[in-house]
Amino acid sequence: MWSFFLTALGVVVADQLTKLWVRSYPESQTIFQAGFFRLIHLKPHTGAAFGLFQDQSFALTIVAIVGIALLLVYALIIRPRFSPLDSRLTRTALGLILGGAIGNLIDRLCLGGVTDFIDFTFWPVFNIADSAITVGVILFAYFYLRSLRSDSKPDDG
Repeated sequence: MWSFFLTALGVVVADQLTKLWVRSYPESQTIFQAGFFRLIHLKPHTGAAFGLFQDQSFALTIVAIVGIALLLVYALIIRPRFSPLDSRLTRTALGLILGGAIGNLIDRLCLGGVTDFIDFTFWPVFNIADSAITVGVILFAYFYLRSLRSDSKPDDG
């Protein structure tokens, strides 16, 4: 389980350090720009991804706490008993999701909203925690679907 916890810890540390750095600049200031990519300090938002559920920080905080609890139950109790999903890569994917959820939860609890700063101009602004959650979900879904496919193959022997 070291890969699970170390990945989660690494995401939380990277997320919080980058957000702390970004918040050292004035709000709305562009910190760096190269073509369509920029780093910008935006006011913490109280909604969820893609601007959904604005001003619902309390509800989103509860959802995050419940989600983190369920993820820990799954990762520590359920997943080890389901051997097709018990791999270091699966644990890493779950660690990415956990770390991202904790990183954004810290912002909600301490700031009342989440700090986003990575802007590709053609995509909603996001942060390290959001990226970790997205990559973790994609990896986990891939491994889950792959395990279903390998379970459904007929035995040759």
